[in-house]
Amino acid sequence: MAAIDFWYEFASTYSYPAAMRIERRAREAGVALRWRPFLLGPIFQTLGWNDSPFNIYAAKGRYMWRDLARICANEGLPLSLPPQSFPQNGLKAARLALAGEAEGWAPAFTCAVFAANYAEAKDIADDATLRSILDGLGVDADAATTAANTPANKAALKAQTEEAVTRGIFGAPSFTVGDELFWGNDRLDAALAWAKSA
Repeated sequence: MAAIDFWYEFASTYSYPAAMRIERRAREAGVALRWRPFLLGPIFQTLGWNDSPFNIYAAKGRYMWRDLARICANEGLPLSLPPQSFPQNGLKAARLALAGEAEGWAPAFTCAVFAANYAEAKDIADDATLRSILDGLGVDADAATTAANTPANKAALKAQTEEAVTRGIFGAPSFTVGDELFWGNDRLDAALAWAKSA
C-alpha cells in the first residue's frame, strides 16, 4: 500500500488544519499514514532564528493569522488565538504523541491537542490540559506521562527531529513519500497523489 509520513509540530499553526483532515484524506486516497511529531525549535536555531518566523517578520505573521482564519472557515474548523504567547511550547505534547504511537492513540491525541490549542485557546504546555485530553481519550494519564518522560522516548523524539533535518524538512506541516518532500498544509493533496502514483 502507498504510504505517507505526516511531520507536524504542535506549535505550528498550519499543522492544525492539516492534522484535522489528513486521516480522512489519506483513507479516501487509499494511502497508509504515519504520524511523525517533531520539534521545529532546533531547526530554527540552525537558521539563526530564536523565535517563529511569524513573530520575527510581522507582516508575515499578520498574513498567516488571516490566512489561517480563511482556511479554518473553509474547513469548518473553529479558531481561537492561543492564550499564551505564540508559539506555545509543544514539547510535552510531542513526547506524549510519540509515546502513544505504539498503543494507537497518537492520532486522536494529536488532533485533541491541536483543538485545545487553536480551537479552545488552552495552554498545551500545562500538565492539567494534557491530562484532561488523555482522560478524555480513555488513556491512563499517569502511565502515558511516565512513558513519555523515559530517557528512551526523549531520545526517540530527538532522533525523529534529527531525521526531519536529514530529510530536508524546514517547516511544518511537511509530508514525505519516500525521499520526496512536500511542505505546507496546501501540499497535502499533492503529497497524497504522489504517494498513489508511486
